[in-house]
Amino acid sequence: MEATTRTTGGRFHSPGKFSLRFRPPNASSRQRCIPCSLSMNGSGGGGSSDRPISMSETRTLPAVAAADAAVSQLKLAISALETDPPSSSSGIIRLEVPIMEKISAIDWLGAQQHLPRCYFSGRAPKSERDIIAVAGNGNGFYHGKGEQCLVGVAGVGSAVYFRGFGPFAKEDWKSIKRFLSKDCPLVRAYGAIRFDATRDISIEWKEFGSFYFIVPQVEFDEFEDGSMLATTIAWDDSLLWPWEQAMDGLQATMNQLFLGFNKLAKPLSTAAILSFSHVPSEAAWNVSVKKALQIIDRGNTDLIKVVLARCTRCVTNSAIDPLALLASLQVEGKNAYQFYIQPPNSPAFIGNTSSYFTERFAAYQVKL
Repeated sequence: MEATTRTTGGRFHSPGKFSLRFRPPNASSRQRCIPCSLSMNGSGGGGSSDRPISMSETRTLPAVAAADAAVSQLKLAISALETDPPSSSSGIIRLEVPIMEKISAIDWLGAQQHLPRCYFSGRAPKSERDIIAVAGNGNGFYHGKGEQCLVGVAGVGSAVYFRGFGPFAKEDWKSIKRFLSKDCPLVRAYGAIRFDATRDISIEWKEFGSFYFIVPQVEFDEFEDGSMLATTIAWDDSLLWPWEQAMDGLQATMNQLFLGFNKLAKPLSTAAILSFSHVPSEAAWNVSVKKALQIIDRGNTDLIKVVLARCTRCVTNSAIDPLALLASLQVEGKNAYQFYIQPPNSPAFIGNTSSYFTERFAAYQVKL
């Protein structure tokens, strides 16, 4: 098992944040995940990023007691959509079922076998977290409350994804925004952006491109006092992804959902480090820090801050489950923000950081 760690911060041995990418030694150890069916690339160029999609809708179904009942509710709602499909040439529909039981989003994700997969945690105190209005049809009010605090989001499959190999530009941002609407506040795109998209991409980052975002096909939301299971279907004739194809992809993902799962927050299995290397070395890293500080101290430059990173490549004698490690980081990093992104046919990328930004989509600027 090979893991590459990137750390940043003011001291070599006390990084302010870090991220890891996991590259299994062979295909048989590439976890137990299988790719979902193909989905729509919203950055495909066929549609106009200036033209909004034709419809955007969230349908909240009655609350249920447990996750298995939520799956049944969603399958019935999906069948109803198949019987009476929308006439619009493009759109996005979210079906969501509040669950009275509080379930960890990481635990749910650990039971799924789909790729792509993602997880983004909450970081701020309860009073500052996303406040989401949750209302249903009839008896669909979640726990009788109008608002819930979103703690974490896990997703599998992609209703629509956005990937490119050039620098992330305004047109790419607009391509993402056209699928997001105030009518669907929980429809979000999750992903990452490279700091420098002009550099060559190493093989383990190939599937990420210079930026990679997904709107999950199936999403599990963890709230302060409950949960929610949701599905999202997106289609756009101009991107050669019609309603029928989008529905087939969603059905395939729903049929693979695994309902039984155990808590992931358990001690990590012991893995011995066979070898490791740092790039740059500690001495070279310290030289870079001093050089950056000297430039800033001179005061005749626009440079006011530098984030200097190092890469540590570790080879272990056994595989490490990225999600189990992520759960461990979440326990230890209560004031940090955890994330997990894994495109199809790609290693996992996880992180524990204090830096993130959001503009109706969760994103990280990362050095890939």
